[in-house]
Amino acid sequence: MNGEDTETLLALISSLLHNPIHDQSVLLDALVECDGDVERAAALLDSRSASSSRPSSSRSGPELVQKKTAAVGMKRKSGGLTGWLEKPSASSTPQPKKARSDDGPVKSRMRGGPGPASSRLADFKLRKADNDTSDVLPSLPIDDIENDSPPERPPSTAKAPAESPIKVKNVTNEEFMTILRPPNSTDASRAGPPKQPPLTLTTPDMIAKHVPCTMHTSVLPPELACRLFYTMLDLSRNWDRNKWWLFDRLVESPHKTSFFIRQYPSTEAESVEMDEAAQFWYNGRQTGSSPPFPQVMEEACQYIEKVVNVEMHKRQRFPMEYGGEPPQRPGGSDDYDNGQNVVWRANVAASNCYEGAKEGVGFHTDALTYLGPYPTIASLSLGTTRTFRLREVVPSNEKDTRAARTYNMPLPHNSLTIMHASCQEMFKHAIPPQRTIDLYHPQYPPPEDMRERISSDPSNARINITFRFFRPDYKPSQTPRCKCGVPCILRPDMKHRHALPNDDDSQAPGGSSGKGSPTKGRPLRRDAVAKYWWACYAGAVNEGKGCGMWQVMDPVAEGRGPFAGDV
Repeated sequence: MNGEDTETLLALISSLLHNPIHDQSVLLDALVECDGDVERAAALLDSRSASSSRPSSSRSGPELVQKKTAAVGMKRKSGGLTGWLEKPSASSTPQPKKARSDDGPVKSRMRGGPGPASSRLADFKLRKADNDTSDVLPSLPIDDIENDSPPERPPSTAKAPAESPIKVKNVTNEEFMTILRPPNSTDASRAGPPKQPPLTLTTPDMIAKHVPCTMHTSVLPPELACRLFYTMLDLSRNWDRNKWWLFDRLVESPHKTSFFIRQYPSTEAESVEMDEAAQFWYNGRQTGSSPPFPQVMEEACQYIEKVVNVEMHKRQRFPMEYGGEPPQRPGGSDDYDNGQNVVWRANVAASNCYEGAKEGVGFHTDALTYLGPYPTIASLSLGTTRTFRLREVVPSNEKDTRAARTYNMPLPHNSLTIMHASCQEMFKHAIPPQRTIDLYHPQYPPPEDMRERISSDPSNARINITFRFFRPDYKPSQTPRCKCGVPCILRPDMKHRHALPNDDDSQAPGGSSGKGSPTKGRPLRRDAVAKYWWACYAGAVNEGKGCGMWQVMDPVAEGRGPFAGDV
């Protein structure tokens, strides 16, 4: 009966009985006493049934069998595990036959060997102690688990039964848990510092606390902001999507762009150089001549310049910021109503149009070719609200201790975001696509000369104007050219930075401002990049093929400056 399970053995015993017995515990006891031999177990039960039905008994056979069965069941239940393992005495149990080679598996499942229950329990505990460790699970045959009986060692006396064909393997906790739950895809050997979830900055105070930016809402008069939106939306119909080569394929920007020049160069030579700088402003790619500021943009720029200069006077400046006086605009003055000198004045503006929720731009930093180190960029948002995303570039010496964090800033209509000095050196920014957006409802109708082309219906477009200051010490005539004959692009070494001292040591790191006036609640550190380098960018226009030239910028040897501090 090799390979039969317990239920099959019980069914075979029942089929051989002259008087059926329905209590499976009685059948199981007889099967254990007879070492799994079905025929002997059936004969034993028939003999007990015949002896119980003799005339000396006043009770009938079935009643006595039921009574004895109940007694045996009660005895087994009261005995616990010992009752299952006890070997019946030789006087009450027939001697077992010699083990046959074909019933090895049955005996390995149904008996544990000769000897009293305490001896077999000791053997079971000994084998468990030998096989179990702190991280190894004991391997149990399936039938033993189902029958709630422990595994036992084969008898050490006489001839050992045939070895069971069931192969048992020790399984560690880690292997066992892998079966129940597959391991994560992240390799433990590559695990770095804990990552922080993105943080949404919803107020100007939160923005100033976490990133080198400031937010200014309702920066323009409502009518001027609405009129500027209509004007730029009308002009955007003729804007292009910039194209450039990325490795070996030509890619196109996911939004339309344009570039504008503020007309106030003092000489013809400066005007020519400004034109050349404007032509190479986007990814080092030549874009053609640029138009001047529209009149409504000039009005808005004057409001924005005042806000930017006030903010810059509150902050501690970096040494490599521009330290000279910016060119004076025609009819303007060198100071504002509060008597502060002008330290920043826009002379160019890049404009972007994002139509719908899917148009955006990926993470990038603005090229510093004509902006110079530590520029200040004023970004005006008009139209529907979109998310402005910032992510810090963690220096190489800190990548094992902290992870980069992403910050999301909703930019509503008529809001100004100033990206202060160090933003381009420490952070990358993007406008991600969104699932949904809120339509912008203009407060005022379009100007009369635009009403045939522009309506006041709700719009899904966002107009972004970034006002910039192209430094006179980084003019095109001083820009190195690579072997391809194309102006190089200036990039910061964002992976290597060093800390700068504050003007006031009592202030929190990074929370200082100019003239000893701290900016409240700013825990930002004042880090400076180690170096800048000029690199070939001909690959953007030459089918992705460049000369690979690069060189470290030497501001003193190249005649740059004046600077705000010692270089």
